[in-house]
Amino acid sequence: MDLEGYVRRCLRKKIPENKIIEDGFKRILEIKEDVDDVFAKKFIKAILEEVKTSEKAKETKDKNLKTLLNYPKSGITMGKMGVGSRGEGDFFVHREIARIIKSTKVNAYVSAEEQDDAGIVKADAKYVVAAIDGTHSRLSEFPFLGGFHVARAALRDVFVMGADAVALISDIHLADDGDVGKIFDFTAGICAVSEAVNVPLIGGSTLRIGGDMVIGDRLVSAVGAIGVIKDGKPTARRNAEVGDVILMTEGSGGGTITTTALYYGWFDVIYETLNVDFIKACQNLIKSGLVKKVSAMTDITNGGLRGDAYEISKTANVSLIFEKEKVYKTINPKVLKMLESLNIDPLGISTDSLMIICKEEDVEEIKKLTGSIEVGYVEKGSESYLIDGDKKIPLKPMFRESAYTPVKKVVGEMKPDNFEEMKEKVRKACDDAIKKKDLVIELINSR
Repeated sequence: MDLEGYVRRCLRKKIPENKIIEDGFKRILEIKEDVDDVFAKKFIKAILEEVKTSEKAKETKDKNLKTLLNYPKSGITMGKMGVGSRGEGDFFVHREIARIIKSTKVNAYVSAEEQDDAGIVKADAKYVVAAIDGTHSRLSEFPFLGGFHVARAALRDVFVMGADAVALISDIHLADDGDVGKIFDFTAGICAVSEAVNVPLIGGSTLRIGGDMVIGDRLVSAVGAIGVIKDGKPTARRNAEVGDVILMTEGSGGGTITTTALYYGWFDVIYETLNVDFIKACQNLIKSGLVKKVSAMTDITNGGLRGDAYEISKTANVSLIFEKEKVYKTINPKVLKMLESLNIDPLGISTDSLMIICKEEDVEEIKKLTGSIEVGYVEKGSESYLIDGDKKIPLKPMFRESAYTPVKKVVGEMKPDNFEEMKEKVRKACDDAIKKKDLVIELINSR
């Protein structure tokens, strides 16, 4: 069952909105046993509001945006084509996927076109760096954007470690009723990034969600990136030191900002997110050798600056101090206008800026190469702060990132009252999993 997919299908069938709310309300109460009537009613209304807004985007008079948001429909579903069932239909679709990927194989030794079980790139490395990112869940209906932004996210995670990315891999799961065209659109989104930064997509997997057992057309997917460090050391967060200077590039957002734009109707902002500036800045640092002068790097994604600053402080045991006015200058003006108009905290959402922490003597050279600006510094301590005029405000993450869609506004950002109890139960489940793992290792070793 897929609530968003259910609402979209109902609207396409011209089912009255009050009927959609009434039936959706009942389904929520059937599935989510821990919510009350008030929440269920607000929840289905928020989903309806989001879907209606994002459906309008598909009918835009902007031809480029219309092409971007509407995936190519084949009229053939995953189930009917046998995708994921490892037969003739599945093999055919994978050969078609390879046709999309073909143009990205510049540096591939064995590419997806050859239909081997794994792709190969040549590498001579001191360190091998790998990362994987899941596609934003709310971009299921907009596969190209989902593929574009998840590929970019995976590459960012490799580049911020000071590694040069050499390959991409993908994992696509589309529910039984999903149009096969979604797979192609998603793959094309990945390949747009791949070609733009010359990092080949060399392999992946394509399956149905739950096989025959899950109805709907939800797309769930991920992209992984592999990189190498041939010389120097990783620019991990733990390397931030007292006395370092903090630089940031302009961020225009990725999957999260795109989702906000889609479901609130700020469609022009989508164009702002379609760039590879972050990756180009990192590639310039690596090619120039200046990356060796960087203490640490990260992307502003994990709960926004609040989350990333908090994690760096805890990991490196230092205090990061930011100047609010300068930080806000690193957010794309159109993106910032949207966030402020919608009352979304810009510091609690992924803006996709590149944060560089380096020595003071290297600041000007790195700023010139990356287009970054100085936003703060590192001092002794274990907390991060924002300087706003004469105020020094602690930078701490909320329980959830800033609520950036109508549905997330309903769910809220506050920590549950029984959070500590929840943590204990989760910890117990983890302990049980470790015990099971140890038992199996013991059984294996005893043979």
